[in-house]
Amino acid sequence: MAGILERLSMIFKSKANKALDKHEDPRETLDYSYERQRELLQKVRRGVADVATSRKRVELQATQLGQEMDKLTLAAQRALAQGREDLAREALTRKSGLQGQLADLQTQHASLAAEEEKLVRASTRLQAKVEAFRTRKETIKAQYSAAEAQTRVNDAFSGLSEEMGDVGQAIQRAEDKTQQMQARAGAVDELIASGALEDPTGMVQDDITRELDAMASGSGVESELEAMKSQLGIAGPGTTGAQQVQPGFTSPAIEADQQKGQQQ
Repeated sequence: MAGILERLSMIFKSKANKALDKHEDPRETLDYSYERQRELLQKVRRGVADVATSRKRVELQATQLGQEMDKLTLAAQRALAQGREDLAREALTRKSGLQGQLADLQTQHASLAAEEEKLVRASTRLQAKVEAFRTRKETIKAQYSAAEAQTRVNDAFSGLSEEMGDVGQAIQRAEDKTQQMQARAGAVDELIASGALEDPTGMVQDDITRELDAMASGSGVESELEAMKSQLGIAGPGTTGAQQVQPGFTSPAIEADQQKGQQQ
């Protein structure tokens, strides 16, 4: 039973890790790590400030004790000058007690100064590491963004290549179908021209019909041309005169000459 639970736990963790890895953005992770380091640096700096404040407070207390000891020394001197040895002894006794306190304050001051120096060095090193991490972070983010953009471009080209392949196949099918239709149309035209098929429009004729129509058309043109020559009095080939006039018909040229002679 324990083995099954361990396997289920391992499967769940692996799937959860895979899902998290899929949705994780390294740039966001780097920014979060940088912010955490900055927070740690701020804590160290606050620690340095607190130690420096404590050291300064001890210095003030030591200064005050020194001033108090000086006052007791003067008081003892004045008491002796006035013959009050008892007062002088009391003043010096208090001064001796203050000297013990001053020694303790000096010890605390030295300890705080050493701690402050250590924290300052740690803060300096940590700040250098944070700045180095920030530079490295921005470099990695830029590289990741460039790689991400390149991946999108490659995916776009891949999709375009697949789509162009489909388009190429469609074009090939269209060309094949067009060639088939052209071949079919050409075959039908040949069958109609040979007379094997009838043209429903009546526009296509066989060779014999076209030749007969051409002969009929040529004969009609020749007949009309001869009729026009006869009307104009123009002699046809083989006549001796330049012009021959049929009985009862006067050509326009002869009629013009006659009118000119009458006027003269």
